[in-house]
Amino acid sequence: MTLEVSTVHAPTPQATRPPTDPDGPTGRLAGWLAATSLEQIPAQVRERAAHLVLDGLACALIGAQLPWSRTAVEAVLKLEGAGDVPLIGWGRTTSAPAAAVLNGTFVQGFELDDYFPAAPLHSASLVLPALLSTASQLGPVSGGEFLRGAVLGFEAGPRVGLALHGPQMLSRGWHSGPVFGTHAAAAASGALRGLDAAAFEDALGLAATQSAGLMAAQYEAMSKRMHHGFAARNGFYAAGLAQAGYTGIKRVFERPYGGFLSTFGEGHDPDSAQITRGLGETWYTEQITVKIHAAMGGLHPAIDAALALTAGRTLTADDIETIRIEVPEAIHHHGWWKPERPLTTIGAQMNIAFATAVAVLDGQVRPDQFTPERIDSDDVWRLIGRTEVQLVNAPQDPSWQQPGYNTRVTLALRGGEVLTRALNQPHGGPDDPLTNSEIREKYRALTARVIDADRSAEIERIVLDLEHQADLHHLVDLLAAPARGALD
Repeated sequence: MTLEVSTVHAPTPQATRPPTDPDGPTGRLAGWLAATSLEQIPAQVRERAAHLVLDGLACALIGAQLPWSRTAVEAVLKLEGAGDVPLIGWGRTTSAPAAAVLNGTFVQGFELDDYFPAAPLHSASLVLPALLSTASQLGPVSGGEFLRGAVLGFEAGPRVGLALHGPQMLSRGWHSGPVFGTHAAAAASGALRGLDAAAFEDALGLAATQSAGLMAAQYEAMSKRMHHGFAARNGFYAAGLAQAGYTGIKRVFERPYGGFLSTFGEGHDPDSAQITRGLGETWYTEQITVKIHAAMGGLHPAIDAALALTAGRTLTADDIETIRIEVPEAIHHHGWWKPERPLTTIGAQMNIAFATAVAVLDGQVRPDQFTPERIDSDDVWRLIGRTEVQLVNAPQDPSWQQPGYNTRVTLALRGGEVLTRALNQPHGGPDDPLTNSEIREKYRALTARVIDADRSAEIERIVLDLEHQADLHHLVDLLAAPARGALD
């Protein structure tokens, strides 16, 4: 399927317009987004960003034909029509905004995509759909332009989230990623559109006023999968409106009444300095976590601990007396409630007792653990019934005093043996990141389930050589072709 493009092109401004306050947090971020070239981004950051793009596309391909993704596609296409922007893994097209929603839904489709622990959001599900929909409107877009947009999106989202003390948003019931993910999508789309600093200020304001997301979607709602897709669409809209001269809220991060930080951070002491701290020096792209388990990121330390405790053992539910899991507030709010049968796939992937149970029993937490049959298996539910989850704010253990997802898992086995392990971060976290080689291995393992090997290898080759790609038509064609269902 060849990508059809419109005749809208990125502007080449005759003069660069400044933001309304170049020294404020909004103005400084807008100015940096407008001025930062690909060459100013360190080589190792560009390399890591390409691997994050690869991981996001793997997640999109495996997520494209899941049952809930199919429901989403049929519903959205009835609302939006055909259009000319391809859907990843479908061989079908729709409008650019609708494609952003659906492609973001695919990336988030199986809880395998990246996340940023200190300010929780899923970067690829925001940035890649916004970039692909924007590129469809601009005509030929080089791989270098695409990569620059990706990095700027990867940088903007976490900074806004840190200003809101991201995990606090989860504790308060917000789905944090869609709240500050609109800015990531707007930054990426705006980079492709060539926005100047004044237009970026408008785009950030337009993105902020579209921020939303309720975390109660985690229990059973398909909509949890679509939240980041909504934010990708909203950021795409924000940048497009700003390019056309439609103004947004000025100084949106500074406004004391109705501003982004003052409203979403009310009563929680937001810190606007986080938005610009270390701009161009500290690269959050390198701190984005790549998942190895198909579950919510906050559950990964418990999963890793359970896998470490049971390594070399074959345990059944009858071998285990109790499981005790100790977690901090954000994970307790986000990942623990007493589950009941029948449990939906999204509920299973968000619930710490289910994820830990299948880690203990199966030795992995991958797509196979989330089939309807496995979710409803009696041995899993016997173990869930013996699991207690405790909120622990400040355990008297120096290893728990570091910032992170401090989690302790204790298995009491029948016969009296007790196994315990505490982890601050999972493998893949900022202090123990997946290597680029491990990301490539994950990409190959995921795509092997849904596309043929030659197609997978060609996508990998192009993405890891983005800087040298004159345009992305071939990559889009490879992504657009139908994929198989991961659970079929």
